[in-house]
Amino acid sequence: MAIPVGISACVLGEKVRFDGGHKQNRFVVDELAKYIDFKPVCPEVGIGMPIPRPAIQLLQLSDGRERLVASKDKSTDYTESMTAFADQHIPAFDALCGYIVCAKSPTCGMERVKLYVTNGNTVPGGSVGVYTRTLMARMPWLPVEEDGRLQDPVLRENFVFRVFALNDFYHCLREQRTCRAFIEFHSRYKLVLMAHSPAAYKALGRMVASIKDWDLDEFYFEYRQQFMDAIRHRASRSNKTNVLMHLQGYFKRSLTKGQKQELSELIMSYREGHQPILAPLALIRHYLKEYPDPYLQLQTFLNPYPEELKLRYGL
Repeated sequence: MAIPVGISACVLGEKVRFDGGHKQNRFVVDELAKYIDFKPVCPEVGIGMPIPRPAIQLLQLSDGRERLVASKDKSTDYTESMTAFADQHIPAFDALCGYIVCAKSPTCGMERVKLYVTNGNTVPGGSVGVYTRTLMARMPWLPVEEDGRLQDPVLRENFVFRVFALNDFYHCLREQRTCRAFIEFHSRYKLVLMAHSPAAYKALGRMVASIKDWDLDEFYFEYRQQFMDAIRHRASRSNKTNVLMHLQGYFKRSLTKGQKQELSELIMSYREGHQPILAPLALIRHYLKEYPDPYLQLQTFLNPYPEELKLRYGL
């Protein structure tokens, strides 16, 4: 079943921008759409603005408040309408596993959106689009990414992984909130957590160990937030090297001296940046077929999403 993900309609290719154009993202349309059920939204059209329409911008008032106004007529204020639209529609997004927003947009931008002051200058660092700010505040566990940042292979991989992980979480736990289901899910993601955040790996381990002391509904929401916060951290090369070495340890009684050396050299070559992570992983998967291990075979770290997405080629 396709994974539900929200998206700015213009990024999907719909001609809804202020100038009647779009910002279609080829990776989204050509690759992700094979696995994702995109739910397009254009907040500006949603509040009744026409296509084409006058440009809008974020304006910081003297008291520090931010307003969404028409670029040429600052007295035309869309802030309340946009906030009401977000408040009305975001509660229906509970099933979403991610959201792709349009960069630089005063409604949808996730970061560094131009924020003007009354004299026409801009505030260093910018701001966040009105709609996306509400979305992220209401759903802080939800993976949110901008179309432009998806061009970065590391950011792209991290976002897509988080989408698949949240979908896995919902598939396993939304309807079946049992101690066993939580423990099994957490067990499959141990190496993932070790790679993304060793501190969260330890904290979530302690949390799962005390699960019988929790109300399971409360545990569900708290674990979801902490788990998604943990994997938002990009897995560092050194952390992933540690995981690869941890994986290597499972084969120490099965491999010959030469095989152990070959795998060690591949892991070190990855650590030094000479090989992509796929090189040692391919060899580890090969050995796992020869010497099956039930625990390793369930580890999401080895197969976090479809290989066809080719997300690890640049890592």
